[in-house]
Amino acid sequence: MVDARRDVAAAGDSLRSLAVPLKGHGASMRACVQRVSRAKVTVASEVVGQIDRGSLVLLGVAEGDTPDDARQLAEKITGLRIFEDPQRKMNLALHDVSGAMLVVSQFTLLGDCRKGRRPSFTAAARPELAEELYRVFVTAVMAQGIVVATGQFRAHMEVELVNDGPVTLWLDTREGSPER
Repeated sequence: MVDARRDVAAAGDSLRSLAVPLKGHGASMRACVQRVSRAKVTVASEVVGQIDRGSLVLLGVAEGDTPDDARQLAEKITGLRIFEDPQRKMNLALHDVSGAMLVVSQFTLLGDCRKGRRPSFTAAARPELAEELYRVFVTAVMAQGIVVATGQFRAHMEVELVNDGPVTLWLDTREGSPER
């Protein structure tokens, strides 16, 4: 576990030069978190990632995001108390229920649909930065002892899930986001 944390820190240091903040732009790393009883990702008819009980995280990386954003979001999501205790209250986190996480990169979470009918993805990070921060996020989750499965970066994926509840949450890493 110590090695994984050191790897996360080292990856973060090497990425600082890739992050280019957008001045005056409200973009931030985004995650759609769904509590699932099972989920899987298929690429070209082959299952590339699969979990049973846990969380499906659709992760969008914005220009200007940093390794610290990825690590903080990983910590926040793994600690979310979205699983029911014996009294049926959402009081347990992923590690409390021995849950796993399926992480799927999804730049379309950064789509801006305020003007016109075609989404603009200018807030989404360049693929090189997005993939590196996606990996920092995954490594940070694994460093907390969570079993992680992933989709395939920059591939056309089919995501199947059984949303348990349903429970779906939206998290952003910057102020002014829906997370308050």
